Amino acid sequence: MSILGNGVDIVDNIRIKKSIRNNNFIKRIYSNDEIRESKNVKNKANFFAKRFAAKEAFVKSLGTGFRNGINFKDISVKNNNLGKPKLYLNKKIKSFLSQKLRNKKYKIHLSLSDEKRHSIAFVIINKI
Repeated sequence: MSILGNGVDIVDNIRIKKSIRNNNFIKRIYSNDEIRESKNVKNKANFFAKRFAAKEAFVKSLGTGFRNGINFKDISVKNNNLGKPKLYLNKKIKSFLSQKLRNKKYKIHLSLSDEKRHSIAFVIINKI
């Protein structure tokens, strides 16, 4: 497997805690699934901060940032039953990714971590 892209992002949890007081921020950045899942989480600031960092790390792994019509809500983070995070992309992003990678098969790896003050995400896109 060769690496097609990688990205990392770190977020100040206090900044996100202030931002999520604004409902428009939440609706602009997070998917409906993420918003729904947040209702079951005690530490909402860290929950949202990790997802914000994951989305930033992903677009960095593409090498584009938020351009070419890519938006925060196009990317969603969900955890499996064991808590492992996974990125979910809408059709627009999958199509963009296939074009950028010239239809290569790929796998996206996501790692998230947080502490009191910061949340971090690391993304690797591998050719398979």
